[in-house]
Amino acid sequence: MNCKYFLIILLFTINSCSTNVNYLKKDESFDKETFRNNGFALIYEDSFYKDKIVTSKLDDRDLLIFQRNLKKGSVVKITNNENKKSIIAKVGKKTNYPSFNNSVITKRIAKSIDLNFDEPYIEITEIINSSSFIAKKAKTFEEEKMVADKAPVDTISINNLGEKKKVPKKVKKDTFSYIIKIADFYFLDTANLMIERIKSETSIKEIKVKSLSKTNFRVFLGPFNNLNSLKKAFNDISLLNFENIEFIKND
Repeated sequence: MNCKYFLIILLFTINSCSTNVNYLKKDESFDKETFRNNGFALIYEDSFYKDKIVTSKLDDRDLLIFQRNLKKGSVVKITNNENKKSIIAKVGKKTNYPSFNNSVITKRIAKSIDLNFDEPYIEITEIINSSSFIAKKAKTFEEEKMVADKAPVDTISINNLGEKKKVPKKVKKDTFSYIIKIADFYFLDTANLMIERIKSETSIKEIKVKSLSKTNFRVFLGPFNNLNSLKKAFNDISLLNFENIEFIKND
């Protein structure tokens, strides 16, 4: 074989391989993007299972949730968006539940973070960055579950020992106002293309774009000032099967 052609073939082979193989240093791992979603939880009731609103049962005392985007056994942090209290839980088996809700949670979880049952607005964050952290939290999860299994859900409380009693302050009730976040885009042109797609494929005509920075443009619907209008808009946009639609409180 001609030496010149042999060298060309050899270089082509090396270049082809280099595009398909990723070399990792020792102890190096891929940094998977963390799943995060803000939305309204469905607080489990046995009647939901009987009426087939939810297709699997939950025990009120469990630190388990149903979440359609995450696999069984995933460790998550659930945060009450109103008071920022949070708790660690695990994702249960795949279960059908209303698409409007971002999860199904137990009463134990809801009470532990002082969640408003009338407006259960939470953030779900997957914990994946540290295996040791996950192991520690998983151990805590099992220990807390053993305690919870021996006590009725109504006895759950959170006490801060050593703190002085504070006179509760009257807090002005926030008005209901949310937007539906479709997605954030790096380029304004891409955001505008998404708006055109929504207009052409749905009956929705009021779509907005907000510049969060020079390289971050948010496409959203709203704001909506009541739950019914929010649900209607969500049902309209859900026809496009976007993967991670979020509800954002409009401050």
